[in-house]
Amino acid sequence: MEPPTPLRPAARVVCVDAAGRVLLLRWRDPSDGSLLWEPPGGGIEPGETPLAAARRELAEETGLDPAAVLDRSVPVDRDIRWNGGRYVGQEHFFAARFAGEQPEPVRTGLLPDEQANIQTHAWVPWSELRALPDPLEPPHLLAVLAALLPDGPWNGGRLRG
Repeated sequence: MEPPTPLRPAARVVCVDAAGRVLLLRWRDPSDGSLLWEPPGGGIEPGETPLAAARRELAEETGLDPAAVLDRSVPVDRDIRWNGGRYVGQEHFFAARFAGEQPEPVRTGLLPDEQANIQTHAWVPWSELRALPDPLEPPHLLAVLAALLPDGPWNGGRLRG
């Protein structure tokens, strides 16, 4: 078996609306057609800070206000299969809060491969993150959310009920 490829430096944004919904993008893997849900984000360009990358990626992938990204991140270990490879490493995850409910993303800033591979988006109630029909990346996103926004109703990464 081939060893995993190191992840490129990257930043992602966990967007939360006024009702506690989390914005996720549904990606289709170009190699095998499998689907997964993931927060917006992408590679950090040379000379760019993780925060600047998070804000840029949010604007490019969703058109949402990059100023909503908070200047606090948590490192998240990733182990993901994508486009025929396995990628392992750490990414910076940031949070963004939006005062309104379900601000509508736009796709105008997407690169051609992103246009082809992002199937849709959804504002998912935090309490339903574990019930998505396709895999969630990272699988422990609820715990990441709790680390980023500990004052939220997600209760330390555990579902109430």
